[in-house]
Amino acid sequence: MRLACSECGAEAASGSLFCSACGGLLEFRLDSVASDARALRLSFKERRTSNDVRDQSGVWRFRELLPAIAREQVVSLRENAVPIYRAQTGAAYADATRLAYLHLGMNPTASFKDAGMTVAISHARSFGARVAVCASTGNTAASMAAYAARAGMAAIVLVPAGGISEAKMAQTLDYGASVVAIDGDFDRALEIVRGLDPKQVAIVNSVNPYRIEGQKCAAFVMLESRDWNPPDWLVLPGGNLGNASAFGKGFREALDLALIDRIPKLAVVQAAGAAPFATVFRDGGDLVPLKAQTAATAKRIGAPASWRKALAEVRASGGTVTTVTDDEIAEARAIVGRDGVGCEPASAASLAGLRRLRENGIISRHDDVMLVLTGHVLKDSAYAADFHASTAPLANAIARAGDVQTLQSLIDRTTAVHV
Repeated sequence: MRLACSECGAEAASGSLFCSACGGLLEFRLDSVASDARALRLSFKERRTSNDVRDQSGVWRFRELLPAIAREQVVSLRENAVPIYRAQTGAAYADATRLAYLHLGMNPTASFKDAGMTVAISHARSFGARVAVCASTGNTAASMAAYAARAGMAAIVLVPAGGISEAKMAQTLDYGASVVAIDGDFDRALEIVRGLDPKQVAIVNSVNPYRIEGQKCAAFVMLESRDWNPPDWLVLPGGNLGNASAFGKGFREALDLALIDRIPKLAVVQAAGAAPFATVFRDGGDLVPLKAQTAATAKRIGAPASWRKALAEVRASGGTVTTVTDDEIAEARAIVGRDGVGCEPASAASLAGLRRLRENGIISRHDDVMLVLTGHVLKDSAYAADFHASTAPLANAIARAGDVQTLQSLIDRTTAVHV
């Protein structure tokens, strides 16, 4: 694999984060793989029965398609072995007949970040890094802290003061990371981190091309689970946009390797109060940063670092970008819960976005659609508790009963509703 600038194409040295020629983000470019498509599929499938630590990972199982890292340097928590769930209630809500959830919140630290972090930390470890650093709204922090702990590295996290859920903060602290709260938002935290010397510390935000290599493997896991038959659409939340660029890259590589015969269209969904990417997709030109405002804290990003890469992937797929309100996100999150699956608020933007795209006629009722859920419901349990204590139509208030008669009355009413 070759490391090059995603914008100007200039070759880059291993360990670099940004292009020395134009300052753009770097990406790995896959050279030809010796095996044919049938042999690759068979190899990936056979590894699922292996007890090798790498084969039990939904990232390292696809190691021919990753940057070379020595086996003994790999830091894995069996990440990216994630399920696909049929979306029954979600399908009715969005008026879609062929709908499923790819639940990346079922990763070891309960978010999609683990797929990228295993590669970023393994690379850092292989080069003797002793300290990993990131800016985060919570999920990256927890993931980096866990993988750094497994690697025997120190971890330092910059977070917006008051801008991270208590659950994510507890995770991060439990894994031993040092947390630094700043007076500012995620964009300011990332600006500070980007000012550090990558030769001194391992910067593991999604500006790190090794992160994207791991995250692209979610595309391979999803395709393999469908016997390498791609859906018509992949709908996913958009925050810092590393995941959108990763899925697009994974699909393009699968097509180049003849693992699939077409790529899904990408639909990226942003919260209306944090939607600079939606604006640039609609109007063109350069992205104009803004002060992000949304209750979905994982999407509270006003200057997404990976916007150029994500834009290229969305356009290459023939996809689209849309926005949804916080109220739409809250309602969609409750619907995902009714499917017995559950997700954090930012994840539910995918279902809310699908409903919007169905209403606008961009996605057909009978299209085959995969929704990406990026984080587990317990990532922000306070949000869920507040929602169900509210007057929202789907709020599930706690009832009270002090005797058998009252309880039986509640049972009867519940039974009548579910007949």
